[in-house]
Amino acid sequence: MEQNKPQQEEISMRSMLMVVLWPAFLMACVGTGVFFSLIDPMELIVLDERLQVHMLGAYTIGFLMFWVLGIFSSWLTALLLQKIR
Repeated sequence: MEQNKPQQEEISMRSMLMVVLWPAFLMACVGTGVFFSLIDPMELIVLDERLQVHMLGAYTIGFLMFWVLGIFSSWLTALLLQKIR
């Protein structure tokens, strides 16, 4: 019986990662698409200076930022749901 417990914890950790990462990835795709369809990455200004990044770099950085925000949001939701149980 005690040998099953670490395996069950590992499975739940894997499933928790997928519950957090997958919706965050999907929302990062949507967020990046909406954001960059409205805003040209070559016209972005940060701290009163234009970004000196290639367009593909701007898309990549934007996607990663949206993904990090989504990961934080999904993780916080999963954490609060575990506290309720």
